[in-house]
Amino acid sequence: MSGSETIGVDLGGTKMLIGVLSGTERLYEQREASTGQTEDELVELLVREVTEARDARPNVTAVGLGIPATINHDEGIAVSAVNLPLADLPIREIVSERVGLPVFVDNDGNVAALAEYLYGAAQGKPHMVMLTVGTGIGGGLILDGEIYRGSTGAGAELGHVVIQADGPPCQGNCPNHGCVESLASGTALGREGRAAAESAADSALGKLLADGKEVDGKAVTEAALAGDEIAVGVFDLIGGRLGVACASLANIFQPNAIVVGGGVIAAGDLLLEPARREVRERALNPMNQTPILEATLGNDAGMIGAAAMARSEVARVSA
Repeated sequence: MSGSETIGVDLGGTKMLIGVLSGTERLYEQREASTGQTEDELVELLVREVTEARDARPNVTAVGLGIPATINHDEGIAVSAVNLPLADLPIREIVSERVGLPVFVDNDGNVAALAEYLYGAAQGKPHMVMLTVGTGIGGGLILDGEIYRGSTGAGAELGHVVIQADGPPCQGNCPNHGCVESLASGTALGREGRAAAESAADSALGKLLADGKEVDGKAVTEAALAGDEIAVGVFDLIGGRLGVACASLANIFQPNAIVVGGGVIAAGDLLLEPARREVRERALNPMNQTPILEATLGNDAGMIGAAAMARSEVARVSA
């Protein structure tokens, strides 16, 4: 899918990544914060950054947007987002009119899955599940080598698989309780880390808390990687919860692999080994042997996949 230059945008709950790519070759790249902005402010940020990318690489042919929202793919509408203030927004039409380029919109988990399938950990695996563990948990499905989107494009919201029916309310705009996003995201990691710090004053996390420093997901990750047993225990809890969801996904789809990415994957096997344990113990045979793989494209998977999605859509429209 290399060839023409396309703009890829990964609009996350805390940051926006934008690049011009040909395959995985990055010809332009920019990063901006997206936290705490209104819908209008996000649109203005998006239009400004896409315009700058277009001006820097005037031969770009299209724009791909990966957004953490339910998407009407055919109409280019961001229907509802949990961690961003977007609702029924005709974002494809707005951005296309403002920047003068064809625009294609998809869920951020879908485009991250596409990137890992084409260029990353799932190459050669035409049936794969992607989970992106960050502020929330995004999901994407590749079935028979194609993105699966459901009837209107809003499918594969895998972060909202319920793993505890009477669990805590999900975050943001999700009306459910006990979603894996509410229990195993980076947000949940920080929450559990703070609880552990309060109950273990002598731990690295407890000392951070006593010093008035923030105990968030990054702090828990750093402490766990440094060998703090309390922080490692928090990852065992979070990774185990993730694995409960993975066991169900393995049973449903029997994928070649489940690939886990997003910011929390910085902990590597501290997150993945508990997930693998739960899949071995909970999933049916042979799905209990489903590989749980670390994504290889890092936090740029969404940006790379959005650009690849746009390139694919241009080719489809032109065919």
